[in-house]
Amino acid sequence: MARGSGKRFIDRFTSDGGRDDDDRLAASPASADPASDPEAEPEQISARARAEADEDLTAPKGTPQKLGDAATAQASSRGVSASAYVTPAVRGAAAWAWRLAIIAIVGGALVFGLMQLSLVVIPVLVAVLLAALLMPVVRWLSGHGVPRTLAVALTMLVSFGAVGTLLTLAGRAVGTGIADLADQAVQGLYAFIDWLSEGPLNISPDQLEEYLDEALEQVQDNVQEIVTGAISVTTTVGQIFAGMLIALFCLFFFLRDGRTIWTWVVGLLPQAGRAQIDGAALRGWLSLGQYSRMQILVAFIDGVGIGVGAWILGVPLALPLGVLVFLGSFIPIVGAVLTGAIAVLVALVDGGFWTSVIMLAIVLGVQQIEGNVLQPFLMGRALKLHPVAVLLAVTAGTVLGGIIGALLAVPIIAATNSVMLYLHGHDNAPAEDQRDLERATLQMQRDFRQRGKVRTS
Repeated sequence: MARGSGKRFIDRFTSDGGRDDDDRLAASPASADPASDPEAEPEQISARARAEADEDLTAPKGTPQKLGDAATAQASSRGVSASAYVTPAVRGAAAWAWRLAIIAIVGGALVFGLMQLSLVVIPVLVAVLLAALLMPVVRWLSGHGVPRTLAVALTMLVSFGAVGTLLTLAGRAVGTGIADLADQAVQGLYAFIDWLSEGPLNISPDQLEEYLDEALEQVQDNVQEIVTGAISVTTTVGQIFAGMLIALFCLFFFLRDGRTIWTWVVGLLPQAGRAQIDGAALRGWLSLGQYSRMQILVAFIDGVGIGVGAWILGVPLALPLGVLVFLGSFIPIVGAVLTGAIAVLVALVDGGFWTSVIMLAIVLGVQQIEGNVLQPFLMGRALKLHPVAVLLAVTAGTVLGGIIGALLAVPIIAATNSVMLYLHGHDNAPAEDQRDLERATLQMQRDFRQRGKVRTS
């Protein structure tokens, strides 16, 4: 029996890693064997058993375990990582938040910088939009043997000559009919004042005179602000004239050397991304041209419909109203509503209540045809944006850039949409145009390779 006891002692000594007797005596029997402690709770026993089983599985066989390693393992099993308290949803939201914050800061700085250079940026953007509109005409003339420079000059002269002629005719019509319309407006104002005093509001003439005197005092008190506004308008006119010169100059060279200028810009970029960037830019350019041509057609139909309706009703200034609707329709949704309202007001002053009601019905009918037939059929391929996105774009453009911002907001959004779709692997260009666009990109790559060979030789 003594021999068996000695063998068990040696085995116990080996498995304990060489602990001396004092250390073994210091450990309590209950802590050595949790199952031997009747007061130990089952959860503690199972947790300790699992921890010991994990340690036995991870430890190499035949390697004695030291007391320091066991204590460290028990401490780490009790500690909990801080990341365990952060859910994956919170971590994902945080990752999105700081990235969106950086994008917002960079985008805001870019918009602020462009607004500070609006005298240059806006004319260049207008020139780009007009170049996308007129480029097919220049290509057609060049394809029929007309020199490129002459084709550009003829296109610009004919286009701006037609616009100038239309505005001249409208101005003459306004000059001949504005006097009669002003007299009718004065008579309508007197009738409105009589209705205020004799109608259901029952405002006495003394009260009306008091209100008019207060309005006159307000005008006299704000004479300085009015003069300052007139000076600022003069400054704005000078800026508009300078912007027109910049736009015409840029338009001429965009039409003549647009591809050469863009190739130079692409050449400044890394070689690996040139083809992708050129392909995306060509899709954006195509969207600009499609939007411009389709918007002109839609605006022409709006102007003709409302102008002819006003002429049939005998409303004065029918031609100027049609021109005004045509120009206002270049601002999607908002422009047609405002110019249609002006037509209704003119009909109210000239023909009375029922004439204005009929004019309102004509305006609403033309706008319904535009919104439900022309826009989806003609603008669907060119724009590919939801009407809510169009309305928000027009509103944001108006806030940031006024009328010019409202005019440029939608084509910029349409071009950006085409660019981003192409960069993400979705080519929204028409199938008949995709081959020509790919051919243009391949030609640009061959030009870059040829330049590289010339430089190395």
